[in-house]
Amino acid sequence: MRSTNWRIWFGLMPALTIMIFVGVVPLSIVFHHSFYDIFTLESKFWVGGEWYVEILTSLRFYESLGRSFAFSLITMWIQFPLGILIALAIPKIGPLKSVTLVLLALPLVVPWNMIPAIWLSLINPDNGIIGRVAELLGLPFDYKFTALHTWILIVVLDTWHWVGLVAILSFAGLSGIAPGFYQAAAIDQASRWQVFRYIELPKIAGVLTMALLLRFMDSFMIYTEAFGINAGGPKNATAFLSLDLGEQIAGFDYGPAAARSIIYFAIILCVVFVFVRVNKRQRNAETEFWQ
Repeated sequence: MRSTNWRIWFGLMPALTIMIFVGVVPLSIVFHHSFYDIFTLESKFWVGGEWYVEILTSLRFYESLGRSFAFSLITMWIQFPLGILIALAIPKIGPLKSVTLVLLALPLVVPWNMIPAIWLSLINPDNGIIGRVAELLGLPFDYKFTALHTWILIVVLDTWHWVGLVAILSFAGLSGIAPGFYQAAAIDQASRWQVFRYIELPKIAGVLTMALLLRFMDSFMIYTEAFGINAGGPKNATAFLSLDLGEQIAGFDYGPAAARSIIYFAIILCVVFVFVRVNKRQRNAETEFWQ
């Protein structure tokens, strides 16, 4: 038993070493800097928890936090039902399946800094397809000065970028369901909704939980797309936590930026912990159900 345990830990050593140098060491350095007022690396002054108090008592912080959570919830409420519907519509066999999966994966390989440029060109009323159609239909769209339009644009482009991931993961989960379940459902004359509710959804619940966690972390940390569209405007309507952090880094406020990063990390860590606990309860409930 001891020999087996040592072999397991020895096999994990490369991954643990990378994790320490990529994650633990940088995080420790940022945490250390969060207690200083930094002018240069050689010129910094101890301020204790001043930056944490300043951030956590700031109204702007909670407004940005609310916007970040709202954006994550909106995108997940749209992308997951849509991704599951797309996955259910993908053919199980044949060349159309491969073509569909490739098309769904294409937006995932587009560089993040290119996405705002692509969508700004699409909604351009002079030469963009969407912009011209909206102009012909008489639909006003002013993302620069109308907060609702800016939100719609960011949510749409984020959905275009990431719904393929949800669809591909959902399809992978659906592909792993044994044909016997569908045969038993057909014998019992189960409706399409019943098949989805009692067979497909429980079987892909684990995959969806992982996708949900990945999408939350990514959407909660959105920066490039929101900054490229309107730089947090209009009137800070899309100023998420990540944009506030980026603004402080760009302004060389490294001490407050380090404290904000640690707070940001703590929020994400708490949400991940909740996800893990909920997923564990779901698995235990599913195990008890099948027993």
